[in-house]
Amino acid sequence: MAGRVEIEQKTEALVAPIIDENHFELVDVEYVKEGANWYLRVYADKEGGISIDDCVLISRALEAKLDADDFIEDAYILEVSSPGLGRTLKKEKHFQRSIGQSVDIKLYKAIDKQKEFTGILKEYSKEKIILSIDGADQEFETKSVASARLSLDF
Repeated sequence: MAGRVEIEQKTEALVAPIIDENHFELVDVEYVKEGANWYLRVYADKEGGISIDDCVLISRALEAKLDADDFIEDAYILEVSSPGLGRTLKKEKHFQRSIGQSVDIKLYKAIDKQKEFTGILKEYSKEKIILSIDGADQEFETKSVASARLSLDF
């Protein structure tokens, strides 16, 4: 039986040519269990935003490849969508593209009784993340960050 990470990697390999030939960007692939159901989620984007028709195109082409390869034993629901406004930042390219934008981070362990921080992303590397919070720079070890996402500012 394939593990979660292996399923995500194989799916990414199957969807990459579809994404590339349509000039989209693959943002993320995740295989998660929510309640009784497994979900295989593909997040894609493009300049100007991805449309529902784009998501349908990716979904149909990927379904055919997944059916042919048939490497996922569990029943699952395939979802193809935009990463959304408060998109999760996971990969280095996500952070690099988000420099200068407002970001929310959550830490594994509190600093001065605080685990959540919001600020302007000034710098990212594999070792550290620097946010400007109320005009002052604050540095966090990348390995101490549990999650990061673009802030939802309304």
